Amino acid sequence: MKNILFVCTGNSARSIIAETIINNEYNDKFKAYSAGSNPTGNINSDIKKFLETKNYDLSNLSSKNFDIFINSEIKMDHVITVCNNANNELCPIWPKKDQVIHWDIEDPVSKLINSNENEKNNIISNTFNVINKKIINWIKNEE
Repeated sequence: MKNILFVCTGNSARSIIAETIINNEYNDKFKAYSAGSNPTGNINSDIKKFLETKNYDLSNLSSKNFDIFINSEIKMDHVITVCNNANNELCPIWPKKDQVIHWDIEDPVSKLINSNENEKNNIISNTFNVINKKIINWIKNEE
């Protein structure tokens, strides 16, 4: 079982989506965690609603700082940053640079603010699909 840490700045959307996909679709091979370089402390409510429609288990999700994983007993096999800010902040301090993989994924949260329900669903669905496709491709290369 390999451990993966997904990191973005706020740990409220992209990294949460990635953690949820892995822990609900690929939990036979991987255990995923997520964290932020500057976490909001909350999972975005629109993201949470969307993930609930997928019947994913969200019981262990929380928005937290990646510092808790640096000297943790949980050893990460891979660290995947899902935004440019987190990649720039994480790389100087993560112990093994070769563990860090970067995916540049656009932040959906800023787009959700003035969107109606239909637009929100499209924005989140698009972000989910981008992340899911990256995970599928990454797992193919891991096996």
